[in-house]
Amino acid sequence: MKTISIENFKTQSGYTLDLPLSYELFGQPLHTAPVILVNHALTGNSHVAGDDGWWNSIIGDGKCIDTRSYTVISFNIPGNGYDGFLIENYKDFRARDIAEIFLKGLEIIDVQKLFAIIGGSLGGGIAWEMAALSPKLTQHLIPVASDWKSTDWLIANCQIQEQILLNSSQPVHDARMHAMLCYRTPESFKNKFQRSTNADLKIFNVESWLDHHGTKLKDRFQVSAYKLMNQLLKTIDVTRELDNSFEILEKVAANIHIVGVDSDLFFTPEENRDTYKQLAQVKNNVTYGEINSVHGHDAFLIEFEQLEQLLAPIFQEHGANKKLKVIKFGGKSLANGKGISTVVKILEQKVKNKERMAVVLSARGGATDELESILNQAREGEEYQHQLKAFKEYQLGDYEVDLSEEFEKLDKLFEGVSLLHDYSPRVKDEVLSYGELISVKLITQLLKNRGIKAHFVDSRELIKTNDVYGNAHPLDKISKENVLRHFTKHNGETVNIVTGFIGSTAENHTTTLGRNGSNYTAALLANYLDASELQNYTHVDGIYTANPDLVPDAQKITQLSFGEANELANFGTTILHAKTIIPLLEKNIPLRILNTFNPDDIGTLITAQTEKEGIKSLSVLENMALINLEGRGLLGKAGIDARIFKALGGQQISVSIISQGSSERGIGLVVEAEDANRAVIALEQEFETDFYNRDVTRIEVIDAVSVVSIIGQDLSTFHKPYSA
Repeated sequence: MKTISIENFKTQSGYTLDLPLSYELFGQPLHTAPVILVNHALTGNSHVAGDDGWWNSIIGDGKCIDTRSYTVISFNIPGNGYDGFLIENYKDFRARDIAEIFLKGLEIIDVQKLFAIIGGSLGGGIAWEMAALSPKLTQHLIPVASDWKSTDWLIANCQIQEQILLNSSQPVHDARMHAMLCYRTPESFKNKFQRSTNADLKIFNVESWLDHHGTKLKDRFQVSAYKLMNQLLKTIDVTRELDNSFEILEKVAANIHIVGVDSDLFFTPEENRDTYKQLAQVKNNVTYGEINSVHGHDAFLIEFEQLEQLLAPIFQEHGANKKLKVIKFGGKSLANGKGISTVVKILEQKVKNKERMAVVLSARGGATDELESILNQAREGEEYQHQLKAFKEYQLGDYEVDLSEEFEKLDKLFEGVSLLHDYSPRVKDEVLSYGELISVKLITQLLKNRGIKAHFVDSRELIKTNDVYGNAHPLDKISKENVLRHFTKHNGETVNIVTGFIGSTAENHTTTLGRNGSNYTAALLANYLDASELQNYTHVDGIYTANPDLVPDAQKITQLSFGEANELANFGTTILHAKTIIPLLEKNIPLRILNTFNPDDIGTLITAQTEKEGIKSLSVLENMALINLEGRGLLGKAGIDARIFKALGGQQISVSIISQGSSERGIGLVVEAEDANRAVIALEQEFETDFYNRDVTRIEVIDAVSVVSIIGQDLSTFHKPYSA
């Protein structure tokens, strides 16, 4: 352990002192390799690696943070007692003071630039403070189970800790016992102890365990050190005494990698996600990863495998653990002939380039529409065998792949529908699923024929959904667990080829995610796997300022924000699925729209930030209907909108737009044209009494409506006219 002296240091509160700053170095000699600063947590210290290092599962030779490639520095927080130095007047210190001390220490040892700052809990808070004070200091900022501010809940717990430390006869012992309740979770205790007892001591094992941790810390930690660390934890706040608070974080130049714990009671995942969402609106270089654990805050010291998966792409950027990309191919890209051969060549090249990837496929060509058409013919008792035969011939093509099992199951399904002259939504989903299943089986086989280690993945085993057939909603928690489990087992050089569009219920009944749902599947995988990018290969060069089929001189847009892309997805752009953007936005994962048949084109990149202000695109939503409700009873009456949405929601009818006139006597709403009649019936039933009372006088439908949307400019900025 080395020590440097910092003289006349003045704290934020105005207190001045001379203090020693001790530190340890691990790995390569200083100034010979990229430098990583590791900040310790409340009861930690500078000894982060080695046989008894508190983070030696992550840091060391051949570990995630490989000391054969990096120089690792860890300072002791002055006053933690590990080097014998203690501070009694703990109230004079804040977390920002420690950040300034660490910055001064780096200056003294002549470290001007860091590869990364990483810290857990209190150490992560100090890392935030350092980045705010010195925005260009580090290439990567990695706060783990931490945040840029202490929340009210955290401050409250620190207050209780302080009172225990001040008033208990066993201050360190008792404070530690209380703290363990916040570091873990009720579920963690239940799983560990199951209300079991210690027969010798005649107490519950949870009591014995708490006493053990209290005694263990008491034997190595002094009360003055605990008081100081608790005070620092309580005072994390990079925006303290600043007027425009969040702007200070926007100025941080580092790539920010926020790591949360889904069960953390101290630095809650909700707070971490909010921090990420705020930063992602203005910065492209922010990511959020989450450890899934029952262990709460302490998971960052327990779930080393998950933490390593999140950190490996940062510290092993040129190795096998770099982040994977999700590659998605649309139906037209997978058409027979040039389509299939081009897709295989693209994937083969990516394998040669050693790209880590998961591949999501749509049904080939117009397979989904063809299957639905055959299904309807079978229901009506019409001859469907001819079209089914043509479907099979196209799917087989000239390729050497055995599809007999898939064709046999389709035959049985269609025969059943033909006999019953009807089918349920569940049967329809099962039939439509074969478009994707056949597509993935074919591409997997073609890649294997070229010596590529491809693996067929039926997404019904991964994506679990509710039972809303035709437009099922994924159940995130279990789906994410399934995906992570699968990709942990089938990783490395394996190329997982995944069916898009489909999932399954808890009872393993097939569901579909809605039309164009393969994009949604790809986005979900990207989110669950913390992918570096989602590449969506289509038959066009990207997103255009208008539909090129309607506007011949439409121009390609090279970059869009997530918000703009989401609006386009909701208002008519067929390339994007309306639900695709949200999973990507949650993790700030870029989406790139590419043309399978034009590999040299850069396509359209969708990220958190837009390229420039102004109108980006005009989109058209066709085949819609406008429903108008009129009546004096709508004037100033609360709850009308809620009744409308309740009535339509009960019929699974989605409302695209709702608008009320300034007189409040009329309400207009836009729905899919095919849903218009059902919508009117539902509204007439809901407002039957209102019709009788003349509060509602008319419900009318205007067919053949198109919705034209202007994307990319805030209405508040419309201060000049545009010509059309």
